[in-house]
Amino acid sequence: MVKGKFRYNPETISYEKIEFTFIKKIIRLIPHFFGSLFLGGLMTLAFFYFFDSPEEKMLKREKDEILTNYQFLSRELDELQGVLKEIQYRDENIYRTIFQAEPISGDVRKGGFGGANSYEKLRGLDSKEIVANTAKRFDVLAKQLYIQSKSFDEIAHLAKSKKDMVNSVPAIMPISFNQLTRVSSLFGYRTDPIYGTLKMHEGMDFTAKQGTPIHVTGDGTVIEVSNSRSGYGNCVIVNHGYGYKTLYAHLHTWAVRPGQKVKRGEIIATVGNTGKSVGPHLHYEVRKNDIPIDPINFYFDDISPEQYQELIEQALQPGGQTLD
Repeated sequence: MVKGKFRYNPETISYEKIEFTFIKKIIRLIPHFFGSLFLGGLMTLAFFYFFDSPEEKMLKREKDEILTNYQFLSRELDELQGVLKEIQYRDENIYRTIFQAEPISGDVRKGGFGGANSYEKLRGLDSKEIVANTAKRFDVLAKQLYIQSKSFDEIAHLAKSKKDMVNSVPAIMPISFNQLTRVSSLFGYRTDPIYGTLKMHEGMDFTAKQGTPIHVTGDGTVIEVSNSRSGYGNCVIVNHGYGYKTLYAHLHTWAVRPGQKVKRGEIIATVGNTGKSVGPHLHYEVRKNDIPIDPINFYFDDISPEQYQELIEQALQPGGQTLD
């Protein structure tokens, strides 16, 4: 095979071999060189764009694991913050109110921090930022728990200095937990079982066998024993002082008289089915300055957290029967 390039010369009527100098050869190679370089670079970019290197794959797996762990920790933190929020509410609206303590401002309760980033907002962050965010949320929770613990220390100090008040404030269930059939109705609006209308229920209904003992929930003085209060049937009202009164309705019998001093836990009556009632039960009310308040917040001296939760679950079960 003939190598090289030839050119036809009409004058000599022959093909003459084209001779290239070294410079010309270099000049001819330049376009091919840069074309190949451009194409190679383009292919390299395309490869790294569509395919991850082993190191990138490992880093992505690590980030996915971090995000998954953060999501789990975030849910745990949300649950803890929910529990803390409920404790803060009870502290602010019940315990501090009972002892006339000054409220704690919202800014102080937050520990000087604003809201934390949500999980979705972290998808664009690197691992260090995600760890920092999680650490911040734990720091916020720790500071809020510290502030809450100091609040409880203050309440405990007030309780010690106000022994009479502590003994007087309603603090136990009117029927022993072990003698309850169930909680049939909570405080709040519900359908009246007789008239079928939406009505405010100003206490809690405890279902139990007729004749079950009823205990006064705090020290006080009996101010009324009646069988003529509209809808309540036989009822007893106790004045505990400090603005608190309790009412016990639909009684079968009672064991106290007006003006009698009573001590927390003393039996004052038995469960009955008198007045506007469709079954044996106790209707129990707590009033502060003659305004009905939810009794569920005053069972902090005789039942465990598990029993307290069971009370709530019983009352919220579908198909529960309200009895008055």
